[in-house]
Amino acid sequence: MAADKKTVGWIGTGRMGFPMAERLLAAGHEVRIWNRTRDKAAGLEKAGGRLVDKASDLASTEVLFTMISTGKVLEEVLFGPAGVAPGGKGRMPPIVVDCSTIGIDESASIRARLKEMGADFVAAPVSGNANVLRARKLSAVISGPEKASRAVEPLVALFAERGTSYVGEGELARVVKIAHNVHLGVVFENLVEITLLAEKAGVPRHAFLAFINASVVGSTFTGYKTPALVNADWTPTFTPELLRKDLDLGLDLADRYGVPMPATAIVREQLHAYIGATHVLPQFKGYLQKDFAALAEAMAISAGMELKSENKKVPSGLES
Repeated sequence: MAADKKTVGWIGTGRMGFPMAERLLAAGHEVRIWNRTRDKAAGLEKAGGRLVDKASDLASTEVLFTMISTGKVLEEVLFGPAGVAPGGKGRMPPIVVDCSTIGIDESASIRARLKEMGADFVAAPVSGNANVLRARKLSAVISGPEKASRAVEPLVALFAERGTSYVGEGELARVVKIAHNVHLGVVFENLVEITLLAEKAGVPRHAFLAFINASVVGSTFTGYKTPALVNADWTPTFTPELLRKDLDLGLDLADRYGVPMPATAIVREQLHAYIGATHVLPQFKGYLQKDFAALAEAMAISAGMELKSENKKVPSGLES
């Protein structure tokens, strides 16, 4: 292995973690991988990764990356009985980089435990989904000890090709990512509202969204959600329950700092009602495994409409 290459540990090979780890492998780093469901990591072995039998087998790596669904799971894979440092004892890589979206208090607690073990904790959550990553438009925000953060920034940049932003010490990256995901939820709610309004007045969704995306309010996000809204395609990229978790994190922050967030509160309740409906309405059975964008179907019902595919091939803005 060349002198500029690292021995990297990786935990979490879901929709995002798998392609992110692939980028490190493609750059020539030695990547050792552990996943709670081993089969989900098998493709990385074919790409040159080394699957290990136990999370503790990653303790000897130079840098450990994690891409996990919740703070509770992150704590378990790091310090649990079958974690990297079982029971919070033993060896830990000198730098742990977490790319997940978790709460500030959870992150601070994990940071303190790692510091006691002599390890630096770098928060590096990302913006975008697997499609954005494949289009090489993913970005990341970074916080933690500056020396450690700068040391891992080139590794993060391998999958966050649109850019990395170091915002300071501690959990500031968590604040940024939570705010980002709150914005995403509120923007999507309003995007659906105005799209349904235009459609009920007689404007086809594909035509309305083409205008929006070309206008001053268009964005990468409105662009890559356009095919889903036009064709009622709810292939999962981010589930409703994960979005609700992030809205809750945002509202918790708002309470802590005394910032009114009425729009966020309304969107959270709309999403909560939709999640409840998936448990009782037959047409929404299984929708918790679909993309959160399927909320548009429930909103259409509220407007006395039925959301049907327009069967149009429309750009997502992610095309090369």
